[in-house]
Amino acid sequence: MPPPSNSLLRLATKPISLSRHTASFIQTRHESTARRHKKLLALPEAPSYTPSTRNSPTLIFNPPSSAPSPYHTPSKFLPPSDKRSALNAAALHHLTHASLRTSISATARPGTPLSTISHLPPRPSSALPPPVRAPYEKKYHLTEADIEEMRKLRSRDPEKWTRVRLAEKFGCSQYFVGMVAKNGGKAERVEREHERSRARWGNRKRMAREDRGRRKEGWGRDE
Repeated sequence: MPPPSNSLLRLATKPISLSRHTASFIQTRHESTARRHKKLLALPEAPSYTPSTRNSPTLIFNPPSSAPSPYHTPSKFLPPSDKRSALNAAALHHLTHASLRTSISATARPGTPLSTISHLPPRPSSALPPPVRAPYEKKYHLTEADIEEMRKLRSRDPEKWTRVRLAEKFGCSQYFVGMVAKNGGKAERVEREHERSRARWGNRKRMAREDRGRRKEGWGRDE
């Protein structure tokens, strides 16, 4: 076999020299770059979930954070000879009597089994704080003359004698005032003001209000 010529040797060594020349210009990314590194998100698995060998099947050792409780398994699923049934019955008896002696109900105490008999909480030993406002009781004290006067005041000057002022004057609720002394003219003016306000809404607010109205209609149909 004849020896290779010089031109063939130059062609064979030229790509090697180019690759060595461009190797120094390869860009490398470091921690200081702004772009997120995907490799940093590949966190290693927890040691408890990682088996020692990958070739053979192994059991995952992940102990619980606390000691087991007899309440984890309901009594209906335990065999008659299981000791957890006796432990559950003893704990149930103790918690039932303790709930009657203390002011905290049995359902509010952690670790209570689901089969605990419910009892009304006892009365607190300390007095309750005073109410924010006096308890409201319905009064049926208005006569036909009072209702007629209320209607006259409402029709004479609805801007002055509003529902709030009439309710304070006659000692009744605002709902009762609106029921017996309606004012159609003011209601129409208020509706026109609301309509002008709705005309300035954008598409997003209008769609949100329409969705709210559809949800309210679905409340009565249990939707």
